[in-house]
Amino acid sequence: MVSFWEDSVWRLVVALGILFICMLFCNMLRRLVKPLKKSMIPAPVLAGFLCLLFEVIWKKATGNELFDAVTLEALTYHGLGLGIVAMTFCRTGPHKNKNGARDIFNSGLLTVSTYLLQAVVGLAITIGLSFVLGNWAGAGVLLPMGYGQGPGNAYGWGLTYETATAYPAFTNGASFGLSVAAMGFISASLGGVIYLQYIRRKGRAVAGDMGDNFTSPTLDVFTDDNEIPVTESLDKLTVQFGLVFLAYICAYIFNKLLSGVFDIAGGILQNTVKPLLWNFIFLVAMMFVAIIKGILNLGKKKNIIHREYINNFLMNRISGFLFDLMAVASIAAISLSAFRYPEFVIPLAAICVAGFLISFFYVRFICRRLFKDYQDEQFLIFFGMLTGTNCTGYILLREVDPFYRTPASRNLIFQNLWATVFGAPFLLLLGVLPTSTKMTYICWGIFAAYFVVVQLILFRSSIFCKKKKEA
Repeated sequence: MVSFWEDSVWRLVVALGILFICMLFCNMLRRLVKPLKKSMIPAPVLAGFLCLLFEVIWKKATGNELFDAVTLEALTYHGLGLGIVAMTFCRTGPHKNKNGARDIFNSGLLTVSTYLLQAVVGLAITIGLSFVLGNWAGAGVLLPMGYGQGPGNAYGWGLTYETATAYPAFTNGASFGLSVAAMGFISASLGGVIYLQYIRRKGRAVAGDMGDNFTSPTLDVFTDDNEIPVTESLDKLTVQFGLVFLAYICAYIFNKLLSGVFDIAGGILQNTVKPLLWNFIFLVAMMFVAIIKGILNLGKKKNIIHREYINNFLMNRISGFLFDLMAVASIAAISLSAFRYPEFVIPLAAICVAGFLISFFYVRFICRRLFKDYQDEQFLIFFGMLTGTNCTGYILLREVDPFYRTPASRNLIFQNLWATVFGAPFLLLLGVLPTSTKMTYICWGIFAAYFVVVQLILFRSSIFCKKKKEA
């Protein structure tokens, strides 16, 4: 029998309460303190560091942990998956960019090539430092996981490597991944501020210059024609959460069944493909989102379903809520005890600084050449995404395109298919990289070679035109 005063009953609620109170407090600080507002650091990121401070104070005062680590790690992991599912459910209108297909394809390649560049540079640094510090040589591959994929995958792969590596053990791997992701948020904010100041010097106004004087939203922002009522037997928000969890649970069952097959087969499937499957569960969930949307559309064509069940506004709010929760939980879950060791701190600092610099200049280089008509918007949303999360990218984009009138926001949504296709070889190698030092070196070489191949595809038209002129 459960007693409602037991700590186990309140553990999750207390953790959520502290996280949300910290977010509200930090949001107020950003409104009142101008330097914080200009820094563009998201309130959930500030709240995460505030939670870390509270954790230190609480532990020194009581000798106990303020947060349950498993709870925070679960919020980080599931926040990513559920947030992406909600975002994928959003219905999109027709693409008006005349070069839309080409720009979406190039956006997917930009995402993959940035991952590869981050992996090549990150591994080069940690491989070099391993000869001096004795750290795990493969730690640098968590740079694209933390910067490019965000806290959920950074934690997942960090934990996988922490338990899977045998040469030497990757101690504090989960905290290493979460720390990289936290520094990614800072990099996104710093890079955004630098670039927005650059835009201002060019004489172009940004949304922040207008203060709070925005146009009032119209009704079509909140709802579309023929949607289900706001409330009937089920609240409209409940329906949206139901669809999100339906897709996510289907992905869980699918992964569980495949994992059983991999466990029976053993070998490489169990040690590499199984972790890959669970670390990227959101990709499986996106497949079920497509199936559910297909069933709903078929029902409407057959005149079985007469209303639209998916509401874009509410799905966006659900994804925003989950990404905020993921951000604060991921930073609060970092183990500060790991920062006492040079083999943890020095590689972490080196790859994070390098990750910021190479991501900033590389993404800027590509956007200036391949997205000339809206290079500022494309840079801000993709730099924000490739150092933080999709949510960070949208925060930066709103500063120059508050109503998403350029194709940049749609590029970010539709590029996922191409990014998944071209990123598959990279993702598959993540599972075999920790098996030996030799394999880490081989993977680094493959990443470098694949990066060159992706550049040739990215600049295919320029290379072809140059050869044609020479002929």
